[in-house]
Amino acid sequence: MHMQRYSSAAIMNLHRNFLARQTPIMKTKMVNPFIESKKACDVFINHRGIDTKRTIATLLYDHLSWLNLQPFLDNKNMKPGDKLFDNIDNAIRNCKIGVTVFSPNYCKSYFCLHELALFMESKKKVIPIFCDIKPSELRIVNNGNVPLKDLERFNLALEEAKYTVGLTFNSSKGNLSDVVKNASEIVTESLIEMESEQKMIKSSRNTPMAL
Repeated sequence: MHMQRYSSAAIMNLHRNFLARQTPIMKTKMVNPFIESKKACDVFINHRGIDTKRTIATLLYDHLSWLNLQPFLDNKNMKPGDKLFDNIDNAIRNCKIGVTVFSPNYCKSYFCLHELALFMESKKKVIPIFCDIKPSELRIVNNGNVPLKDLERFNLALEEAKYTVGLTFNSSKGNLSDVVKNASEIVTESLIEMESEQKMIKSSRNTPMAL
């Protein structure tokens, strides 16, 4: 699959646009991350904590934040007392792009599969990262704890994800910084494309029709 690469100038322009949309309060050093979590995020990072929270997920979150984007990661954007499903579901519905980090224990998590299903049902663009697992190896482990209605949703979402072009990473051989950098570039380029499409749609709506 060919993916268009943008110039560094285009990427930096996107970063400036995101900065320009931030309020003066958000630019201060005393910004409260939990206030930001209530706002729409650019990228929602879906992952299995025991596999990738301390590696790909957190490094990707930090790198995207460094690029002045607004990523969502549960332990970074939520605080004690927050309602889990309400906050997660709201963040997914309002995000622009999803990054799903598939890992060996991913499909054992009800929460991971619920988030993935919500991505697909919300028609979000999802960028998969297959970490220490092949797409063909992804299958739901159901010990009777998953309701039938959810099992169908999860299977449909998983099948769709299997046939989505993504990144692969082998933790025993690969370099974490490389996969994080590549994922960040794909996210940034996708956001540029989405912003360009929105501008074109807005421009066409504002252009008067010829008589």
